[in-house]
Amino acid sequence: MATLGLSEADKAAVEAFRRDVVDPSRTSLVIVDFWAEWCGPCKQLAPVIEKVCEEYAPKGVKLVKVNVDENGFIASQFRVQSIPTVYAVFQGQPVADLSQARTEGQLRQYLDQLLSQLPIESDEKALKQEVAPLIAMGEEMLAGGEFERALSVFTQIADMDPDNAEVVSGQVRALVALGQLDEADALLGVLPEDVAKHGAISQARAALALARDAKPVADLSGVEARVAADADDHAARFELAEGLMGNGDRDGAAQALLEIVRRDRAWNDGAAKAQLLKIFEAVGLEDPWVAAQRRKLSQILFS
Repeated sequence: MATLGLSEADKAAVEAFRRDVVDPSRTSLVIVDFWAEWCGPCKQLAPVIEKVCEEYAPKGVKLVKVNVDENGFIASQFRVQSIPTVYAVFQGQPVADLSQARTEGQLRQYLDQLLSQLPIESDEKALKQEVAPLIAMGEEMLAGGEFERALSVFTQIADMDPDNAEVVSGQVRALVALGQLDEADALLGVLPEDVAKHGAISQARAALALARDAKPVADLSGVEARVAADADDHAARFELAEGLMGNGDRDGAAQALLEIVRRDRAWNDGAAKAQLLKIFEAVGLEDPWVAAQRRKLSQILFS
């Protein structure tokens, strides 16, 4: 923005704009709100835009308000013809006109779209990059049966990033694996609404529900004898599957449930398939074991 031939006041305004908008926009998304004291719509928009920008500050969003009466030259450079006018600026250039966003929901939608497309630097993004390998370590420990160590790792990460759904999910699933079901339930009960809706939390809830349903059984010989005596005793086979799952034998449990589906997929309103899907969600839909079992289920259903 050239300053040749400008008044001292305009030069000062340009320098302030460079300091407050252009320089921060090299790594952040700067929202520039052009307004004036006499503008009624500006005063209506102000609390909306201020609240949302404050909420999005950890994501790398900064709000700068420009009074057009005091900064006429700046407003003219942006071709502001009416107010309120709101621009998103990144790396010194306007990247979006947000003037039509008059509600919190509309503004959040615009910001979410911009943040997903632009390489914005933020404390939130830096934290995610920092905790990602730690989450992977905790998941490896869970998969390897090191439940105490996994719980310790996820608890330490939670101190750094308490609202990370993947971290909470890891904590809950570690507690479930250790048999601490009430503690897991308590952790799920205090989640913020946006965290509670995350897919990772759904996995944790499924794991907890499955653990409450599946109780360890010391002696399965009786139910095994019933299945051996009548291969179509689906109630006995389902009971066997629950016992096997309670004892930690998910392969055996899945095999028993798949056999029920193969013999009578409609039995008990599709209870065997429903139980399989519950197990799949608890283990994790991206898990290789789940992928293998789902292929077996598909082969049965579509053969």
